[in-house]
Amino acid sequence: MDDDCAVDALLRAREEGATVFDTSDVYGLGHSQRLLGRMLAQVPRESVSITSTVGAFRGTSVNAYSSLNLHGQVEQSLENLGVESLDVLTLHHTDFGPRDQYLQEARETLEALRDLGRVKALGMRAPNRLAAGTAASGDRNQVSAARFALLVQQFSPKVITTPFNPLSQPPEPEAADSEEDEDIFSFARRHGVVTMITEPLSLGLLAGKYSPGTAFGPGDVRSRLTAPVLDAVHRGLQPLRDRFGPTPQDLARVALHYCLRRCPDSIVLTGFTSPQQVALNYQGLKTALSEPDYEFVDAAYAGIRTELEEVGQPRSSEAASVPCIPGAGQPAHVPEER
Repeated sequence: MDDDCAVDALLRAREEGATVFDTSDVYGLGHSQRLLGRMLAQVPRESVSITSTVGAFRGTSVNAYSSLNLHGQVEQSLENLGVESLDVLTLHHTDFGPRDQYLQEARETLEALRDLGRVKALGMRAPNRLAAGTAASGDRNQVSAARFALLVQQFSPKVITTPFNPLSQPPEPEAADSEEDEDIFSFARRHGVVTMITEPLSLGLLAGKYSPGTAFGPGDVRSRLTAPVLDAVHRGLQPLRDRFGPTPQDLARVALHYCLRRCPDSIVLTGFTSPQQVALNYQGLKTALSEPDYEFVDAAYAGIRTELEEVGQPRSSEAASVPCIPGAGQPAHVPEER
């Protein structure tokens, strides 16, 4: 997708009602932010909320959350976007160095940025598994529930970002019996925090774009989608194709409705490849599903999750967000720090 097409798609998303746009300075090494900045120059600033991440790139700093690095990344993001402030600055991970060496420094720096008006509110990425106990090794964002809860108290985020899609464990509709049993959505509600979900289409998997024989290149985040997984999802989506239509747009419509039904208080972020795709996504959302439709959809996705467990694939999506053009979320307002 060329730059002009990307900007047109962003403008189309806003025309359709999107109010939240998510980006990062590491997406295209700032190119994504500059494209979003071109869109922002054509609309009233107060009509949209901009979220961006910090911490994914530490440059030559010892830690990404050193004061100098935080200031530099925020100022560079603001310059790329052509704005005076970010509505939400999301911490990309929770690695503050050995023994949290940079934790206090990061807190003080972020508070200063809020006082200066450069950042209105903070966000955090949820750990891949919100469960009590020792975190698994190998992923710096794989923190225990207890540590995550402590960091939420330390930073007082207004938004928690988490992957979610129909292949994920469905959120609990009511509060959990105990804090140890709650999922990220229950946790966020208990703390009065907005949730923002990514990967609602599971990297395109739920749009039926990939056949069992699809191969992905080295370094492609989708390369973790093994042939048995692709086959299970391809077969599991057939009942949805038969009922709602065979095209990627038909299947995307169903998946997005499912996410909004399961997470009615969440902001849903979706990527795009063209203005036409943006328009089709919104067109699909304007056509509601009936209660029998939802029951059918629930059963179909539950069958896919069961089969994925049988082939050894976890139900929850654990991949990092795909570096791409900013996704357009459902119309929503991100709360400001007050």
